[in-house]
Amino acid sequence: MPLQPKINQRELKELFKEYYPMLCLISFGIVKDKDAAKDNVQDFFISYWQRKDSISITTSFKAYAIRAVKNLSLLWLEKEKKEKALFENFQIPEYEELNVLESSNASRKIQALLNQLPESRKQIFISAIINGQSYAEIAEMNGISINTVKTQMKRAYAFLRAGTTDNLLSIIFWVTLISLSIGH
Repeated sequence: MPLQPKINQRELKELFKEYYPMLCLISFGIVKDKDAAKDNVQDFFISYWQRKDSISITTSFKAYAIRAVKNLSLLWLEKEKKEKALFENFQIPEYEELNVLESSNASRKIQALLNQLPESRKQIFISAIINGQSYAEIAEMNGISINTVKTQMKRAYAFLRAGTTDNLLSIIFWVTLISLSIGH
């Protein structure tokens, strides 16, 4: 039997005002990233609101919220760990290893793949890889969270990986950078 009756939007706002700062601190203590901590807490409240009719809290809301935010924060850390491992395994070949025909053909394939990405994902990817902008800069420029940028980058990499051979994937960024530097 739930200790807390079903809540309405006004009550959710009150819970948010009361617990948001504390929950952000708890999440930050785990993830060590201010934006990720805020995102985790916001994700908790969104999920809570969406599932409010089916949630049965047998403890206090505070205890429930703390446990949920800790779990979301730990999941965020796992995702970050996997993403970091993916980037560490990615190796860019030396420039001398690329021949002109291979780079020209690869450049066309890369452009074709990039054109298949949704426009916003393509712009985020280009901003990060080609323009060298940080995720924070991209997030601020587009009015989105850093986690959204990370998610879009992850999806772009997954799409490119699915559409290329290992060799082509290895030279995607190198050829793109070369093309930009010589004005293509």
